[in-house]
Amino acid sequence: MRILFTGGGSGGHIFPIIAVHDKLKEAVPDSDFFYVGTPDIYEAELIKDGIEIKSIASAKLRRYFDFRNFIDVPKFLFSIFQAFWKVFWIMPDVLFSKGGTGSFAVVLASWFYKVPIIIHDSDSIPGAQNLLSARFSDRIAISYDVAADSFVNLYKKETKRQSMAEKIALTGNPVRDMFLTGFDLNQEIAKKVLELDPNKKLLLVISGSRGSIRINDFFLDTASDLLKEGFQIYHQTGVDNLHGFNNELKLVLEKLPKEYQIAYKTMPFLSDELLKDAMAAADLIVSRSGSFIFEIAATGKPAILIPLPESAADHQKRNAYEYAKTGAAIVIEEENLTPHLFLAQVNKIFSNQENYSAMSLAAKKIAKPEAGKILAEEIIKLGSRS
Repeated sequence: MRILFTGGGSGGHIFPIIAVHDKLKEAVPDSDFFYVGTPDIYEAELIKDGIEIKSIASAKLRRYFDFRNFIDVPKFLFSIFQAFWKVFWIMPDVLFSKGGTGSFAVVLASWFYKVPIIIHDSDSIPGAQNLLSARFSDRIAISYDVAADSFVNLYKKETKRQSMAEKIALTGNPVRDMFLTGFDLNQEIAKKVLELDPNKKLLLVISGSRGSIRINDFFLDTASDLLKEGFQIYHQTGVDNLHGFNNELKLVLEKLPKEYQIAYKTMPFLSDELLKDAMAAADLIVSRSGSFIFEIAATGKPAILIPLPESAADHQKRNAYEYAKTGAAIVIEEENLTPHLFLAQVNKIFSNQENYSAMSLAAKKIAKPEAGKILAEEIIKLGSRS
């Protein structure tokens, strides 16, 4: 088979593609795999996984007025031309789209060439490009059941609403095998691997691949209090933020005892192996609330979620509360993010072992470890009919 992927250039788009690709390689190992889109900093990840890349122009479709639209609209038209040309030469048996920047152009081109299309959305509120793509797709996979309403409500006519509903399936979000089978490492040993104290509670802070200045600044404000309470912190700051963050952290910690200074470690970006060790070592994970939620769930770790307030259609806030209502996490919105409240919530989680265990169990119940396999099987089924 010739299988085509597309999706935006964030980890939330690329890593699920890789998870599905890995299952496809197991099922149809002699197939050819392609990616047409804007992989951005994740290009090397796709190449490493054996996916041939064809890049097109990156054009964001916004659901609100923005002067950048005057630039992105012409870029979008150009990306459609590029997609038609590149899909023609690939002529895949099936397209799997994760949505995000650049994906709709590839969906449109594939639909024109009568290529079967399956789209997947990781959020509780689907992205603009997936909502556009839904009309041209054969199957729609979602991670939250509430996302179905957004697709069905694209139509007013009942027959079309019913037809759309029939295309939708709740699969969960595909996560890489490393999150499903790679946590045999004992937590105490994992802490030692990271050169941390195996007897202290560890907060793993995931600030995103590009980092979050707001989260980074907050932890500079609260680092001293957390360390004095006996916690240790492993903080992924983002590549561009590490140098500045470390300089400021040094000033915060210089008056504290040595034992506190060595209990706060920073990294710009976590490789797969390092991320696996860090999540195995963690007692609590602090993160934004994009698709990484499902990787947290797969590890069964309690979480504090800080939604990105500027996310499209406020989807991160919706994701966070949908996840938290199961009991697996606590949500703190940025406007309420204060050292006092954060520390109170952290202490609340750890003060009651029964509550901590319940959060862990709830997380595991949310995880859908078969999502990648289910999507791979549907991709093969669709592609075999073309």
